[in-house]
Amino acid sequence: MNDARGFPAFPPQRAGARFATSWWGRAWIKALEDTSLDQVLLRKGRAYAKTGQVGPITVSPGRIAALTENDYDTVVHVERLTDDEWRRFLDQVAAKAGHLAALLDRDMPHDLVAAAEEAAVPLLPALGDLEPECSCPDWGHPCQHAAALCYQASWLLDADPFVLLLLRGRGERELVGALRRPAASAAPSASAAAPAGTLAGAAFALGVPPLPDPPPPDVEFAPLGLEPAPGVDVAALETLAASAAGRARELLVRECRREDPGRGGAWPRLSGEQSS
Repeated sequence: MNDARGFPAFPPQRAGARFATSWWGRAWIKALEDTSLDQVLLRKGRAYAKTGQVGPITVSPGRIAALTENDYDTVVHVERLTDDEWRRFLDQVAAKAGHLAALLDRDMPHDLVAAAEEAAVPLLPALGDLEPECSCPDWGHPCQHAAALCYQASWLLDADPFVLLLLRGRGERELVGALRRPAASAAPSASAAAPAGTLAGAAFALGVPPLPDPPPPDVEFAPLGLEPAPGVDVAALETLAASAAGRARELLVRECRREDPGRGGAWPRLSGEQSS
């Protein structure tokens, strides 16, 4: 389901306020300025965007809209991706674990955009991709109102790259749901993995099952083979996992000795463990 998102109007900004601090926001601004036929109107649009006179902004699939001065209806259209293009884009996101994490952290990875381009999926707008429309009498392309709306949109894109994906046709909930659905469907269902439920009284009557035997002392921890991901120290994770496995084994050995002291000598001693 595609949901429109509403954003409150931006208050007046200081004269030196910048537009588009993110690299994908700057790509949006470049598409606007490359499309413009009148640099004077662009300058007026930049100034107007900082006055606080652009109303609340609505972002929906394929369009961004706002009311501007004199109740002008100002809209900028963006071409939506096709279903096949979305399928290829989702394949690129799923191909690397860090891609979805980066998006959820409100970052647009360079390599994701590059991979999408290689798959013929145009995420970032280019020359001619932004189509302005305004009910004002100015025939500029874009007029100062549409230009101002585009400049303000760069602030929205800076804060959340899912705004760009919504403009391309799909919102965050739909995209995240589609990315997580294959993993959920691949996992065995609860009914297939376990027998029918057991009454609580019957379950308690079974008592506590015995602990399994500890693993032999010569078994070494096998590396997990984790793939590198942005912001993740794989070596540190491997070390933590090895430490956790060793501590779990030690706890199991000591619990088994506590439950069955008569077999104390039969349990293998961990390296470095002191005799009691």
